[in-house]
Amino acid sequence: MIEAISLCKRYGVFTAVDDLSFQVEPGQVLGFLGPNGAGKSTTMKMLTGFLTPTSGTARIQGHDILDDSLAARRCLGYLPEGAPCYGEMSVSEFLRFVARARGLDGAAVSGAVGAAMERLNLGGVVHQPIETLSKGFKRRVGLAQALLHDPDVLILDEPTDGLDPNQKHEVRRLIQDMSGDKIIVISTHILEEVEAVCNRVMIIAGGRLLADDTPAALVARSRYHNAVTVVLDNPESAASVLSELPQVSRAEIRDGALTVFPAGEGLFGAVTGAVEANGWSVRELRLENGRFDEVFRTITQGETRGEAA
Repeated sequence: MIEAISLCKRYGVFTAVDDLSFQVEPGQVLGFLGPNGAGKSTTMKMLTGFLTPTSGTARIQGHDILDDSLAARRCLGYLPEGAPCYGEMSVSEFLRFVARARGLDGAAVSGAVGAAMERLNLGGVVHQPIETLSKGFKRRVGLAQALLHDPDVLILDEPTDGLDPNQKHEVRRLIQDMSGDKIIVISTHILEEVEAVCNRVMIIAGGRLLADDTPAALVARSRYHNAVTVVLDNPESAASVLSELPQVSRAEIRDGALTVFPAGEGLFGAVTGAVEANGWSVRELRLENGRFDEVFRTITQGETRGEAA
């Protein structure tokens, strides 16, 4: 597993990561979220041995990142922010170089490079210099190098940054396929990505852990959870009627859509009954699952406002 133990990183008087502790076990895909400057990339760099903690430590598969750094790094694949590569090398040359640096030799190098290129659909740019690739292809080369040695732990900083929708879908499917027996930590700003591939979410701000739960449990914190949204011609009139229902706590109209919030059980049935009774012509009627972006703002807003003050 990954064990972070009171990790702290300071730069002078600025604390980037503040006493962060957590564990991640095989089969977990952890979405690591936070606003810009929250400490996500700094935490990942400490886990991978790229940065030395000011205090605290971490263990990767039992290997301490301070006392047994090389063994810890052998267990993991890392995609850094920006996917830095040697631009003058071709894709094939770079991946073969990384494979040899990872301790592979002979036929194992060709096998690992071929498998990684196939997984990331890099066959069309094998001999192309990396500096000439698009941002999306550079990202895929960065992912390929992280997977070369089939590590037990993957730490991916913005893995789909710069990819088009089809490429994002491919990478998300790849992550899901690998998630059964690996530990995967993903830092991302794309909330839909977290809901698509992660089974655990940690939210940090100001270097401190604010939430640690499943995506479904976090979405259930949304004030929109189990609310009902109706799109119809006269939302003001409908809001007046629906607000009188005992199952409704309040009504809100935004961008022409009427949303009513639950005061108890049975809200959806009560709303559909009112629609039928009043003969309203409804273009859309939906039960809200909850809104991840609203939960994210609620959790981080107080922390970021405090920092600004």
